[in-house]
Amino acid sequence: MLDDLITRHLGYHATARPMAAMEIDYPSGASTGPHAHPRGQLLYAIEGVMIVRSAAGVWVVPPNRAVWLTAGLDHEVRMCGDVKIRTVFVDQHAAPHLPQASCVIAVSPLLRELIVAAMRVPLDYASDTRDARLMRLLLDELREVDVLPLHLPMPNDARLRNVCEAMVARPDDASTAEQWARQLRLTPKTVHRLFSRETGLTFGQWRQQARLLFALERLARGDRIIDVALDSGYASQSAFTAMFRKHFGMPPTAFYR
Repeated sequence: MLDDLITRHLGYHATARPMAAMEIDYPSGASTGPHAHPRGQLLYAIEGVMIVRSAAGVWVVPPNRAVWLTAGLDHEVRMCGDVKIRTVFVDQHAAPHLPQASCVIAVSPLLRELIVAAMRVPLDYASDTRDARLMRLLLDELREVDVLPLHLPMPNDARLRNVCEAMVARPDDASTAEQWARQLRLTPKTVHRLFSRETGLTFGQWRQQARLLFALERLARGDRIIDVALDSGYASQSAFTAMFRKHFGMPPTAFYR
């Protein structure tokens, strides 16, 4: 699968044009395996949910969202549901205004249609043609996107990474920073400082984000909200829904519509 993936991408990276678009569909549960691209990648699914993992963290990418991956980033994409990927590779030297860090972005109706239309643009499109203008407009739209909080940053510190991996594995674990500090033989102040330095988030913020992304993945599979709420560490469905609405501005029932 990975060798086929690398071979499939070669032409899209070798083109002299600054942008190239391709489409590929995957069945539910499929994975691309770890890989990287020499170009930046706008990764969008018109159907299904993608879970993108790298050493830098995890991104959950539902429909009407996309993930921007910087050139050279080792990553793996896992599919929740049947996923129809539409992706655009971008020479970042030709588009220095694009985000310098990988992130999830909102996809407007116009940007969605431009991505879909780009699938019909040939690799060797000529300059000063409709195809070239379409690609330039797509880049212009990327200047206006909103970055969304659908990223879970992972620390480099080995001690803290072990704590984070344990919380990802058991999002319903209610252990406090003080309890983790005792296990690590550190002071609570040191644990809080490590979280801030390594992830840019407080302990509480990081755990809430981990629970949110866990919940989004479960919701994408069609699990019952009450089960997702309890497995995410919330005492009730109403508490989970209130947190979800505060974070995303909508209830969990509406997120994937």
